[in-house]
Amino acid sequence: MRFVPRLICLLLFVPALVQAQPSTNPPQTAENLRQSLFNAQVALMSDDPSTALKAVDEAAALYQSGLHDTIADVVPEQAAELQAAFLDARDIVADGHVPMLAALRSQIWTGVLRASSEVVFAAIAEENVTQASTWLPLRDFRTSTRFSRPGADATLALRALRDGEMTPADALAAVRADLLDTYQAQLMVSLADADEAQTKGFTLRQAEEAGLAAGYFAILAAPYGEQRGDAVLGDMQANFDALIATAASGDEAGFREARAQIDEGLSGFRAAPLSEKELARRAGQLVRFLTLIPIEYERGVRDGMVTNDIEIQEARTFHQGAASAFADLQATLVEYDAEAAAQAGALLAQVQTQIRDVADPAAVRGTVDEINQLLTATLPESWLNASADSDIDVILSVLDQIATAVTQGEYAQAESSRLEAYALMELGVEQRLRGFAPDMAVYIESLFWQGTNEVTGLSVLLGTQAPVEAVRATLTELESSLDEARLTLESARSAPAAVTGNAAVIVFREGLEAVLILASLMASLRAAEERQYRRLLALGGVLALVASGVTWWLANRLLMQLLPLGETLEAIVSLIAIVVLLLITNWFFHQVYWTGWMANFHARKRRLIGGVTISIGQAAGLVILGFTSIYREGFETVLFLQSLVLEAGIPVVLQGVLLGLLGTAVVGVLTFMLQMRLPYKKMLVVTGVMIGVVLLTMVGNTVHVMQSLGWLPITPIRGLFIPYALGQWFGLFATWEGIILQAVSVAFVVGSYFLAEHRSKQKRQRARQTTESPVAVSKQV
Repeated sequence: MRFVPRLICLLLFVPALVQAQPSTNPPQTAENLRQSLFNAQVALMSDDPSTALKAVDEAAALYQSGLHDTIADVVPEQAAELQAAFLDARDIVADGHVPMLAALRSQIWTGVLRASSEVVFAAIAEENVTQASTWLPLRDFRTSTRFSRPGADATLALRALRDGEMTPADALAAVRADLLDTYQAQLMVSLADADEAQTKGFTLRQAEEAGLAAGYFAILAAPYGEQRGDAVLGDMQANFDALIATAASGDEAGFREARAQIDEGLSGFRAAPLSEKELARRAGQLVRFLTLIPIEYERGVRDGMVTNDIEIQEARTFHQGAASAFADLQATLVEYDAEAAAQAGALLAQVQTQIRDVADPAAVRGTVDEINQLLTATLPESWLNASADSDIDVILSVLDQIATAVTQGEYAQAESSRLEAYALMELGVEQRLRGFAPDMAVYIESLFWQGTNEVTGLSVLLGTQAPVEAVRATLTELESSLDEARLTLESARSAPAAVTGNAAVIVFREGLEAVLILASLMASLRAAEERQYRRLLALGGVLALVASGVTWWLANRLLMQLLPLGETLEAIVSLIAIVVLLLITNWFFHQVYWTGWMANFHARKRRLIGGVTISIGQAAGLVILGFTSIYREGFETVLFLQSLVLEAGIPVVLQGVLLGLLGTAVVGVLTFMLQMRLPYKKMLVVTGVMIGVVLLTMVGNTVHVMQSLGWLPITPIRGLFIPYALGQWFGLFATWEGIILQAVSVAFVVGSYFLAEHRSKQKRQRARQTTESPVAVSKQV
C-alpha cells in the first residue's frame, strides 16, 4: 500500500509550514500554486521526475500555508480532498504518466476554485465582507467576447453589501449566480476545447481540458443534483471520470461515448437559472441577432459566390451571438414547448450550414423567419420586445466590426457598420435615453456623427479615412458611454424635458395659429343677432379638435404597425412635413396666409351669412368653415409630432401636448376677451418667423436622418465644429449636404417671395399703363 509512504512525504514538509504565516493574498497564492503544478508537468515531460516531484511539493506547501486553514474551517471535506490530490500527484509523477498529471493538475486548480467559492458564500452569510472580498478574486472569469463581456455582478453585490444597500441573502444570491454562471460557461468551453484537442490528436491538451471540465462540473454538482436527482448526478460524475480516463489513455471511442453521455446529461441544465429580466434580455439579443444575419449575408453573396468576406464574417458573428443567446434560453424554451425548442435549435444549426455552403440568401432569410415564428409562438410577448440591455449588447457587437474593417482599409464597410449600429440605437436605446437622460443621448449620438470638442465623431473619422488608432479611441469612448447608458437606464427616472418641450412648442405654435384664425372670424360677429353664427363657428372648431384627436390616434396606430421601418418612416414623415412647412412659409412671405387666406375666410363668411335668418345649408357651411380652419392646424400638429413619437414614445410626447394645449387655452381666453384689440397681424408675423426656424430645423434633421439611412452621402466640412445640441434643436450639422439643402430651402422661400413681388409689380405697371392710355388719347384729341 502507498498510504504510509504518502503520509510520510506529507509530514516531511509540514514542519516548515507550521512557521509560515497564512497568506493575505489567496488569489496570488493560488496562482503560484498553479504555476508550480505546471512546472511539474513540464519537468515530467522532460523526463525529470525529481524536479517534477519537487514542484509538486512546492505546490502542496503553498496550499498548506496559504489556503488550507481557511478552507478547512469552511469545507473540511474539500480541504481533505485537495490534500489527497497532492499526494496523488506525487504517485503519478512516480509513475511518469504525463497525461494523468495534466488532468489532475486541472482538477486541483478547479478544486481550489470550488473551495474558494464556498469560503466566499460562508463569509457573505456571516456578513464578513472583508473575507469575502479577499477570496472572491480567486475565481475564473468568463472570456470577453463581442456577445459576453465579463460581468461584475459578484463584485457589485459585495460593494452593495458593504454599503448597506443589499441584504446578505440578496448579495449571496447574486454572487452565487455570477460564479455558477461563469463556471458553467467555462465547463462548456473546456468540453469544446477537449473535443478540438481530440480531433487534432493533442493528448496532453485533451487530458488537461477533460480534467478542467470534470472540475467545473464538480462546482456545479450541488445545483445539478437538486434539479436532476442524486442518481442522475452519480451517473454524470461517472461520465466525467470516464472522460478523464479515456482522454489520458487515448481511447477515442470511449472518449466520444463519454462526451455523448455528458452532452445528453447537460441538455437543458442551467446551474443558475436566469431571472425574468435576464431571460428577456437574452430573448432580445436572440431576436436582434437573428434579424441581422440575413441582412449581412445578403450583402456578401451574389449568384452563389462570396463577394464580400467581411459581410459573411459579420453574418457568422451574428449567428454566434444568436447561438449564444439561444443556449441561455434553451432550458426555458424546453419548459414552454420542448418540440419548438428542438426545432428552433435545429434551424439555427441549419443557418450555420447555409452560411458555410453559400446558400441562396432567400433560403437563409426563410430559415431565420421560421425561427422567428417559433419564438413568437413560444416566448412571452414581453420578452420579444428588445430591452435596452439587449439593444446595447447588439450595438456593441456591431461596433466591433468597425475597427476590423478600418484595419483592413475597408472604410466603406466600416461606414456601413456605423450606420447599422446607429440605426439600432435610434430604434431603442436613444428613445429611452431621451426620456431619462437626454444629455447622455445627445452625447452618444454625437459620437456616432460629428463628435465633440474633445472626441472626434465616427462619421468624421470614417469620412476622412482617419488612422485606426483614432477610430479605436472614439470606439472606446462610445462603448464606455453605452455601458454608462445601460446603468443609467436601470436606475434613472428623470423628467423627459427635451421631448416634452419640443412637443409643447409645436402644439402651442399651431394652436396659436388656430386661435388667431378662429378669433378673427368671430371678431366681426359681435352683434346680438350674429351670436348664433359665432356658436356655429365654435362648434366647427370643437369638432376639428375631436377630429385632430382621432387623427392622432390613427397616426400612432399606423406608426406602431410600421415601427420596424424605423428611420425610414421618420424620413418619410419629415419629408411630408417639410413640404407643408414650405407652403406655409410661402403663404407668410407672400402675404397670402394673412391677406388672401383670411380674406377668403371673411368672404366665405359673408356669403354664408347673407342675412339674419339662417338656413340649414348656412349652418352647415359655418360649421364646416370653423372645422376646416382649425383642423388644418390640428392635422399639421399631428404630422409634426410623429417624429417625436418615433424618438421618445407616446407618453412622453403627450406630456408636451398637454402643456402646449394649456398654453393655447390661456392665449385663446385672452384672445377672445380682447377680440378686436388683439394685434393679430403682428402675432402672425412672429409665428411666421417661428415657422421659418422650424423649416430650417426640419430640413437639417431630415437630411441627417436620410444620411443615417444611406439615402444621402456624408461629406464632413473640415475644420468646422458645430455643437451637437445645435443639431438637435436647430438641425445644424457640419456636413455640406445639410448646410447646402438648408440654404436651398431658404433660397426657395425668399426667391419665390421676390418672384411673386416682381410679378405683382408687373401687373401694377400694366394696370397703370392701361389706365393712363385713354387719358393720353383724349389729350391728343
